[in-house]
Amino acid sequence: MPDKIQFESLAGLSPFEIKDELIKLARAGAEKSSGTFLNAGRGNPNWIATRAREAFFLLGQFALTEARRSYDDPVAGLAGMPPRDGAYQRFTRWIAKQTRIQEADWDDEDGIPPARTLGDAVEFAIAKFGFDPDAFLHELTDSIIGDNYPVPDRALHHNEIITHEYLMWAMCAGHPPGVKFDLYPVEGGTAAMCYLFKALKNQRLLNAGDTIALATPIFTPYLEMPELEDYGLHVIRVNAEQEDRFQLTESDLTALEDPTVKALFLVNPGNPSAAAMDRDSIRRLVDFVNTKRPDLMILTDDVYGTFVPDFESILGHLPRNTIGVYSYSKYFGCTGWRLGVIAVAQDNIFDERIAAHPAEVQTLLDKRYHALTPKPRELRFIDRIVADSRDVALNHTSGLSLPQQVMMTLFGLVEMMDAEKIYQKACIAICVKRFRNLVDGLGVESNPGPYFDHYYGVIDLEFWLRKYVGEDVVTWVKQNIHPLDIPFRLAEDHGIVLLNGSGFAAPNWSVRVSFANLNDDAYLSIGRAVRSIARGYVQAYQAATGKTVKL
Repeated sequence: MPDKIQFESLAGLSPFEIKDELIKLARAGAEKSSGTFLNAGRGNPNWIATRAREAFFLLGQFALTEARRSYDDPVAGLAGMPPRDGAYQRFTRWIAKQTRIQEADWDDEDGIPPARTLGDAVEFAIAKFGFDPDAFLHELTDSIIGDNYPVPDRALHHNEIITHEYLMWAMCAGHPPGVKFDLYPVEGGTAAMCYLFKALKNQRLLNAGDTIALATPIFTPYLEMPELEDYGLHVIRVNAEQEDRFQLTESDLTALEDPTVKALFLVNPGNPSAAAMDRDSIRRLVDFVNTKRPDLMILTDDVYGTFVPDFESILGHLPRNTIGVYSYSKYFGCTGWRLGVIAVAQDNIFDERIAAHPAEVQTLLDKRYHALTPKPRELRFIDRIVADSRDVALNHTSGLSLPQQVMMTLFGLVEMMDAEKIYQKACIAICVKRFRNLVDGLGVESNPGPYFDHYYGVIDLEFWLRKYVGEDVVTWVKQNIHPLDIPFRLAEDHGIVLLNGSGFAAPNWSVRVSFANLNDDAYLSIGRAVRSIARGYVQAYQAATGKTVKL
């Protein structure tokens, strides 16, 4: 295990880089003790959504029959492109046959046959959105085959409509704000972050030396990207405290009154805090922006919102000011699919600020986009994001791959058809059970409240020791032990990987645990291991001071 000096050299690293060393120690520790290696350091869920996937793979089979309809050379393994005319009628015949075949060999405990899921999803979409049946089926078949570039490049026509409706449920508690958002499907939340930082810089909405605020704790890349020479942004932290259940208070917002603070970036629900903004926090921020900072740009990353019933994003309350980011990865168990979306209201301050640039900046931007349109000043912010994501010159080949967009379409449709929210309740129940197991292992009481998403958790040993054994122990521990000792001791002594909370601007003496990626019983073991480390610190304090405390 590193000594105190080595810990200091590691403290500046991303927790995701420290993780690699922790994994090595944990594997070795688990082998030495014949224990179990437990990696709760990364939030990849160990469940998947099956129904949309079943529909996806079945749709691919139909699409191949469509492709062979226009041209077929079975010897060479070569076919044509799926035709549009009559596609819906052919689909209804084909899906009816598949449904009969599947239902003949299907038991009730097997759930819904994939053919019925796919057929119901198509009929649901046509009825709900008034789609032209052939046009919708052709988008599905041609896209799942992947034989064309994305057209339109920003988002497929039907997919954007479906995804918009899904987001209004996922992000706006089923109560949309009454405005239209333009969507850009992207390669997961990761790509969304990269594209947005680049676009904000290229549009001169954020320039080197500008100040942005981060609502901390926050996902590590939001701390690291502004420091890159590509952006050179000055960062202030609006720190939500654990004592306030990680909610923004009136005093937290005071720092945003400074007009030199150009933007506020937040993750809601938090990563790693797992706390969603409650109604009071939303009201405070909305009132603040409307009365004091109507020019404030906001980026909200709401990946974990679907783990909080009736979640409300700031996107729905301040649509003009806000860029929304959502990823399908965690909720549907599809990190490998790389599915995300950027949302910008059609009426927004970003277009207004671009239009208000001084003449010399407008001329520079005209030059950047002149190859795309004879009127570059009319190019909207959302379309500039798309162009910048492909360095403008490759704008004609931009857009998320078509099979990925079909997967988004089916995830959205299956979720919308689930009126009882059976899937959502099942996902939440998995995380809640694991959270409770951890708390039982820790031997503490915890009631995080209705705005806690249970996807991650922050175990703050300083907060815990202060509550259960007193300030003297906390003072001694902070003077004699390095905060990174916690994750390293967990790895070496217990074969457990947790990430250091300090890497997320969470409390220094905390670790982040993911409730998504291990079996339920593992969290009881993790809780006991953390308690064992805390007990060890207390015993070291007693040995050094001669004082007796009870833990």
